[in-house]
Amino acid sequence: MELVHGVNHALSMPRLAVAPPARRLDTAIDPPRQLDLKWDPLMMCIAGYVLVAVGRVHQLFPVLALFRPAIVMGALAVLLFVRDASSIRRVRWVLVPTTRCVIAFLIWIAVSTPIALVRGTSFDLLFGNFDKTLLMYLVIAAGVRGVRDVERIALAYLASAAIYAAVVLSRFNLGDGDSWRLGDLYYYDANDFATFAVTAMPIALYLIHRARAGYQRVLGIVALTLLTVSFVHSGSRGGFLALIAVVVFVNVGYRAIALRWRITATVLVALVLLGTASDRYWTQMGTITSDADYNRFDETGRIKIWERGIGYMLQYPVFGVGAGNFNAAEGRLSEYAQNRHRGVRWNAAHNSYIQVGAELGIPGLLMFVGMIATAFVALRRSSRRLGRAPGNHAPRELSQAIAAALIGFAVGGVFLSLAYSEILFTLLALAVGLHKVTR
Repeated sequence: MELVHGVNHALSMPRLAVAPPARRLDTAIDPPRQLDLKWDPLMMCIAGYVLVAVGRVHQLFPVLALFRPAIVMGALAVLLFVRDASSIRRVRWVLVPTTRCVIAFLIWIAVSTPIALVRGTSFDLLFGNFDKTLLMYLVIAAGVRGVRDVERIALAYLASAAIYAAVVLSRFNLGDGDSWRLGDLYYYDANDFATFAVTAMPIALYLIHRARAGYQRVLGIVALTLLTVSFVHSGSRGGFLALIAVVVFVNVGYRAIALRWRITATVLVALVLLGTASDRYWTQMGTITSDADYNRFDETGRIKIWERGIGYMLQYPVFGVGAGNFNAAEGRLSEYAQNRHRGVRWNAAHNSYIQVGAELGIPGLLMFVGMIATAFVALRRSSRRLGRAPGNHAPRELSQAIAAALIGFAVGGVFLSLAYSEILFTLLALAVGLHKVTR
């Protein structure tokens, strides 16, 4: 009876309200996706830096140069990054193989500077340019909070290329004879810009397919058209080979979007190219395989310059002739210069890999190739991670767009001296940043 009475007494007592299990916020599960819903001052400064450092917008509109936008945007970005206490924005998250190669590359430039052929040239490159490039590489890679931030910087990269293309097309008129193609432009020459345009085209394709609004898709189509038209007017053969490599990758390896979209984009580029390319353009492209092309036999042609560049690397296999000193080696060390009784042209390397090998030796070349190779590995891993999770098609597509852009640089760099350019290190930062936020 006492037991029954106790049970009845317990049942008659007022029950304590038991709260249901607290529902976890999305931020507790995946902080990066919530943190980057909106722009913040740091991302604005990084985007502005990309516009001026990569797209050279301040040189297109000289009034902007009065305000030194590259310095201002870079300094503000660094200051905001240092003051930011977010755990997602710690440098340790981006100390992956690509970053280690980039840091080692900087150290090797510094080590080789005291014994460079012209020490002042290496010193200026190190402390007047590349140290800032490395610093902003770290700020971009570590500063992104999620996939949307990576997308924002990639679109700033695309905008910088599209604005450059629009200004060039509006200000430089083509004519007959030797003026059938673009020549020296703002900062970049026609060949450099052709590779820059090719690296931006996959990001335009990404915008066209992943646009959240109709006007964004229109902007993507306009950007892709501008880039293609200006690319044709550059008349660059190295850029043409880079474009072929990107088109092949888009149609074979860009599997995050349906094949019909890839084919549609390829057809659009082909139609614009065929509609704007002159007979002189196709004649120029036909010389790629011609034995009569001056690049194959002339002392100032690319083949001879590459042969001499490999010779500098073998002559100075450890430290090279010093960063930025390939031109000086052409004028001082080459047999071509020593056998002439008058001055010779101090040629550029016209090949980023030979440029690094000659200027920084075999160790520097290995670091340079390592940067690019490990970036592809990081993008591959990001794509695989995103491929396992449902609903992650856009981020996976972004990783493949960046990979396509990097392929464009890797191929175009075979014909250009772009080893220390912001183009490369911005793409590397995007690859590492995406790898960070998808881990």
